[in-house]
Amino acid sequence: MKKSKKERQELLKETIKSTPFITDEELAEKFSVSVQTIRLDRLELSIPELRERIKSVAETKLDDVKALPLEEVIGEIIDLQLDESAISILDIKEEHVFSRNKIARGHHVFAQANSLAVAIINDELALTAKANIRFSRPVRVGERVVAKAKVKETSQERTIVEVNSYVENEPVFKGEFTMYRSAQDTKEGS
Repeated sequence: MKKSKKERQELLKETIKSTPFITDEELAEKFSVSVQTIRLDRLELSIPELRERIKSVAETKLDDVKALPLEEVIGEIIDLQLDESAISILDIKEEHVFSRNKIARGHHVFAQANSLAVAIINDELALTAKANIRFSRPVRVGERVVAKAKVKETSQERTIVEVNSYVENEPVFKGEFTMYRSAQDTKEGS
């Protein structure tokens, strides 16, 4: 049964609130309407396009990356709370996939997760000491990978970071990274 415009727009607001990085194409498919209808709905509701939503989230929630230059992070960091949590997105393009089957090369998905694990460390030096990883399913060209990192444990020289990567809400990668960090005094003023 087709939803009324008002019902669709309410659901659209809820969907974008819960999944801010959803594309107009994904929304059109979800609501069985054209992309143009979604764009018109967004305009009427004053909901910015995806790029603007990403920029807005990044500007309000991003600490400064210390362990590596921001341009060396694979994917686009959209949330960063140093030594706590981080989120990045990576759109899989032709240059990321095998030409014969259009499946992403695993090192790109790994690199997104690993560079996020480095970026989350509140230290000038952060290196991957060990990684335990598992791929759940192949990622294909045109898909958007959202990686979510969370610090699980910290000692003076090591931090355990868990990274879970998703396409839409489906898990595609999980990694536990043991990160070396330079020794720091944890006492204030030391």
